[in-house]
Parts: sequence; C-alpha cells; structure tokens
Amino acid sequence: MANMDRTNEKININEIREFEGQYVLSLPEQYIDFLLKYNGGYPEASTFKISDVEGESVVNKFYGIGDMKGNLAKVFEFLDGELPEGFISIGSDPGGNEICIGVSKEYFGKIYFWMHDMEPDEEMDNMYFLSNSFNDFFDNLY
Repeated sequence: MANMDRTNEKININEIREFEGQYVLSLPEQYIDFLLKYNGGYPEASTFKISDVEGESVVNKFYGIGDMKGNLAKVFEFLDGELPEGFISIGSDPGGNEICIGVSKEYFGKIYFWMHDMEPDEEMDNMYFLSNSFNDFFDNLY
C-alpha cells in the first residue's frame, strides 16, 4: 500500500461495525483495513487518472470515522440521495468531486469518481470507474 502524509486518530473494528450498522451497509475488507491502519487522512502521492477525456485529479483527503471535519458519517448524510444508490464517498478532490466505493451489488469494492457539477442523463453518467479495488486505487496514486 502507498503511504499517508497525515492520518486521523486510530479507530477499532467496533467503531467501523457501528458505522456500518448505523447506515445499514457493509464496507469492503480492503477499505476496512485502510480505516484500521490510517482512518483516512492525506496521502503522500495523490494524483489519479479519471479518464482520457477528463484527465487527472488529486485526492484532497480520505474521510475517516470519528470527530473530524469531513468524516464518513457527515459526508454520507450530506450526499444521501445525490450519489447513485450503492455508493458512499470515501474522499474528495479539491473541486468538491467525490471518490466513491461501491457498497452493494455489482459495484461492491470498486472505486469510482463522482463529478458533482455534471448533470447526468442516466444515473451513472457522472460516475467514472477508477479501479476494481481500494488497494489497487491507493497503490496506483502518483
């Protein structure tokens, strides 16, 4: 896994399970491992490719669980009904776009980029596939 520059306060598996229970979802194991190790924060390498057309962006920060600005619970509640069903935001870029992970169905564990200022004709039109897993996405930041 890549490294983090700054991280949030450590959490334990019970806090993650409480979050899952509160929002009735299951987080992918790779992402749970990341939360246990770092609980979000700021990655050292942060650039990723969205698509050939959209170019690149950077991870501004990864959200964590607990009492910090931009925590997973606050972001989940703020974006409820905005993101396509079956996704939660796990981080953002400086432009207010969201890095999302699939938490249900065929998208489970996959990483997508949600462009907030694009009006989609279809539900997934403003979602860009980035990676099949959290570890692949994180390890390929540059």
